[in-house]
Amino acid sequence: MKVVHIIEALGGGVYTYFEDLTHHFEKEAIRHKVPTFILYSDNRKEIDPQKVAQLFATIPNKKVEMKREIHPISDGKAIQTLIRELQAIKPDVVHLHSSKAGVLGRIACCFVSPKPLVFYTPHGYAFQRTDISPYAKKMYWCIEKYFQKIFGGITIACGDSEFELAKQLGKAEMIRNGIDISTIQNHLQPVSNAKLTIGIAGRITAARNPKLFNAIALQFPEYQFVWIGDGEERNQITAPNIKITGWFLEKKQVYEQINALDIYLQTSLWEGLPIAVLEAMALMKPVIATKINGNKDTVIPNETGFLFQEISELASHFKNLEDPITRTQLGKNAEERCKLLFDTTKNFTALTELYQQYLFAATKDSQKQKTKSR
Repeated sequence: MKVVHIIEALGGGVYTYFEDLTHHFEKEAIRHKVPTFILYSDNRKEIDPQKVAQLFATIPNKKVEMKREIHPISDGKAIQTLIRELQAIKPDVVHLHSSKAGVLGRIACCFVSPKPLVFYTPHGYAFQRTDISPYAKKMYWCIEKYFQKIFGGITIACGDSEFELAKQLGKAEMIRNGIDISTIQNHLQPVSNAKLTIGIAGRITAARNPKLFNAIALQFPEYQFVWIGDGEERNQITAPNIKITGWFLEKKQVYEQINALDIYLQTSLWEGLPIAVLEAMALMKPVIATKINGNKDTVIPNETGFLFQEISELASHFKNLEDPITRTQLGKNAEERCKLLFDTTKNFTALTELYQQYLFAATKDSQKQKTKSR
């Protein structure tokens, strides 16, 4: 069973997803059963092209120029390239990742013979964004709805909230995002901070809502806050009790920084299913997160952390978590939940089984059609 993954938005949590996917499908026993190919774009500004090339070095891959924005000429060229590459590979399955790849990839697959099975994972629907106009949201919703209706394919949601949205748009399944828990837990160490230390990991950009993170830090000057990362909206961070670490060359340094926190705080405006939150859970951190889709799929209130809508709610949550015994218990609960639902090995195995299930059904249907036509 040949599988091609097509990805345009190769940044943030999606990068981590593909890092784990590469490590899983490069294993010799799996590689022979499921030959995997990757067609990717490295045009996003948060991406280091050299690092991406190293990431995919063990799996057959090809860079395809794709732009996030709608650009008829560029999009047309990308579709032509995708058709050419897919026709050469002749995959059984094509899995599209992110909205733009979902559009370009579905069009390209219509011109490939034999036509592969098409799957699509949004990793956070574009119409959930809060930094765009109502018109743009409606346009993105229509694109998602009618492209699936016209071009077909099965959506594989990355989390429970995304699954509920996906079912409203067409045929859908769910394979949750996962992480390499054992590797992350190599960086699990005891923590002893002079002040309660609260942090987030990721790009300082609109989706993560640095304005809210800053407002929280100003409201609670007695605590130390940390933003693990950097980004174009770092000017929103002005509170004197926030430390911005900047980017790290190695992922292990990010894990060490998350491990050094007492509480993980996710202030996102929108999410698919946040990988950084899963990493914090694996490192046994209680998580406080905005009450939005994606975050709601990871945090169980009062068991693994807390969800909030207003800053005023945080005083009691922070007070509860000042107690190290409470932090430890919620952190253990978070780790257990992570192992149960978000283990990358289990979830990639389930993904392969899902491909095989649909491929088997499609083969049977094809044989029936051939029998009828005789």
